[in-house]
Amino acid sequence: MGFIIGNAFNILFFIIGFTLLFHTLILIKVIPYQITWGGRLKTDREMYLFEAFSILLNIILGGTLLMKSNFFSNTIPGQVVDVILWVFLGLFILNSIGNLFAKTIFEKALTIITALLAFLIWHILRY
Repeated sequence: MGFIIGNAFNILFFIIGFTLLFHTLILIKVIPYQITWGGRLKTDREMYLFEAFSILLNIILGGTLLMKSNFFSNTIPGQVVDVILWVFLGLFILNSIGNLFAKTIFEKALTIITALLAFLIWHILRY
């Protein structure tokens, strides 16, 4: 694996780890959930549902990237791994657009991170 691709994986794993920590801190109410999800969450129940979904998606993305990087042998064909990554690429592009219209400045600033995630995944898919 080349230097640039290796760095793309490393940056993605760092961001995923940070994101999992961030969402965990929201779940345990260290960070207020009102600053996330475009400021649209109104109840604890909504927060638990959305945060659990976000954590699950990040775990799936991390696992898919581990398979793509050949970190461990897997039984999922490479084409399926690529399709999953293309889906995430689309999600991050849409999320970047959505973040631009978020109610909070914090989430608007996350556009940079989601756009970076999209770029890195696109870069890995080209590999």
